[in-house]
Amino acid sequence: MHHELLFAGFGGQGIMFAGQLMAYAAMDAGYHVTWIPSYGPEMRGGTAYCEVVISDKPIGSPLFKHPEIALIFNRPSYDKFAPQVAAGGLLVYNASLIHDVPHRADVTVVAVPASAIASELGDLQLTNMVMVGAALAVREVLPHDAIRAALEAHIPVHRRDKLPGNFTALARGAEVVAAKA
Repeated sequence: MHHELLFAGFGGQGIMFAGQLMAYAAMDAGYHVTWIPSYGPEMRGGTAYCEVVISDKPIGSPLFKHPEIALIFNRPSYDKFAPQVAAGGLLVYNASLIHDVPHRADVTVVAVPASAIASELGDLQLTNMVMVGAALAVREVLPHDAIRAALEAHIPVHRRDKLPGNFTALARGAEVVAAKA
């Protein structure tokens, strides 16, 4: 098993947390993991992305050009990274902020109104967990239970009050994908 995942969007959208959470969940499950963050010039509002590699074998390089799975949160990131998704890959994008996308027949494309769902849940910061839930419903890189366990184990103490919302957002992301199937 070897998965290369890209998370991309604006700083402040929880991009780094989503990627780091996936890395923690994989590490806790006994897999080899790398997580490489990249920030634009601003921490909030600038571009941000991270690359995560999960493997059952030692990882030769943490870098990749063509992610197997991409979770893209905003239009500038879509324009930059969507063309790089590997053929046969999965492209999940935030349909609340990204419209009129070019068609790619060589990848599975999933449009998720993640920001709208997070707003319905009462916290725009849950957008990242909606996206993760949707992606894992299409490609179960890790089971939802592993993500839930990683949230419980690794969420900072000052954010523990957000656990129930994160769990709900994961489930809602998966439900949206199931409803489209």
